[in-house]
Amino acid sequence: MKTMQANVVTPDGSVYNGQVEMVSAKTTEGELGILPGHLPLVTPLDVGAVRLKHDSKIQLIAVSGGFMEVRPDEVNVLAESAELPSDIDVARARAAKERAERRLEQAKKDNIDFKRAEMALKRAINRLDVANK
Repeated sequence: MKTMQANVVTPDGSVYNGQVEMVSAKTTEGELGILPGHLPLVTPLDVGAVRLKHDSKIQLIAVSGGFMEVRPDEVNVLAESAELPSDIDVARARAAKERAERRLEQAKKDNIDFKRAEMALKRAINRLDVANK
């Protein structure tokens, strides 16, 4: 099976670096799958899981936005934040989800900071989803 280099980096450093058979990610335009030899592109990422297929196994990484740069032999994910399932503190993520839900309800009533509360909730749910798979 053909492979390509995949790198997931954040401002804090590298989260993943290795050869993969496929990368799929949630972009702002929808789900995108990348195989070796893909045409070059750059696309913004939405909050979601980046899936890296290697040795017929799927590695999930929780990503909170950023960009993905694709070259025929390499994919670079430049993420605002990214976490492997083993690095996610599930109790902390649950607490963040509960806080975000409360803020979202308050934002609906006060009509302020709704988008910020909604994004916090999306990030917390994404982290929990990745940690629980």
